Amino acid sequence: MGIMGLAVAWETRIPGAALRERRVEPFREPKPAPEGAETGRTEDAGLAEACRSGDLRGYERLYSLQGARMKNLARNILGSATDAEDAVQETFLKVQRSIASFRGQSSFVTWTFRILVNTCYDARRSRLRKKEVAAEHEPQREDAVPHPEPRAAVAHPSLRLALERALAKLTRHQRDVFLLYEVEGFRHAEISSMLEISEAASKNTLFQAKKNLRQMLEPPRASGAEAR
Repeated sequence: MGIMGLAVAWETRIPGAALRERRVEPFREPKPAPEGAETGRTEDAGLAEACRSGDLRGYERLYSLQGARMKNLARNILGSATDAEDAVQETFLKVQRSIASFRGQSSFVTWTFRILVNTCYDARRSRLRKKEVAAEHEPQREDAVPHPEPRAAVAHPSLRLALERALAKLTRHQRDVFLLYEVEGFRHAEISSMLEISEAASKNTLFQAKKNLRQMLEPPRASGAEAR
């Protein structure tokens, strides 16, 4: 599945070794001071308690703080703004139905994003099944003209377009870890909770994703004959 419109603002051209030199951090917020971290934990606990007690203001506050980020992640996973909206709405319904099962083993926000990721996975599987069923029932016309393959990227495309195409070639697991870490700014501890993998697996998957992206994004080197 391709990535339709990566929801990040890539403003630079493709550097030869960009992914080696630095992490891409379009939406990364500055790291809070210790006091800020403590405030964040307190607010997270307050959100969890408000939602657990059925206070709708808790859900409104959660959406106010995380709604845009949730839609951004869902759009990157599903490739559609409309599907992303549906996934976020479904996530909030699931949070409301299952809030009693939240045990505080991770932050409430991380737990919510885990539900969102799983909801997106379910949506992807459902969409794939619908396409397979439609293909089985679609009559095969002998005179049907096959759709042409997408044209190759032009020389020196923008980083955004090139990265979207490169991301689409990664495995689903590599793409999701890359998006969660590099684009959304989650830590490996949070990603491990969302995807139900170990922190070591998250780090290794990110390493493989960046390695594959680097190979796809680096311009081809001229051969010895061309260089002479």
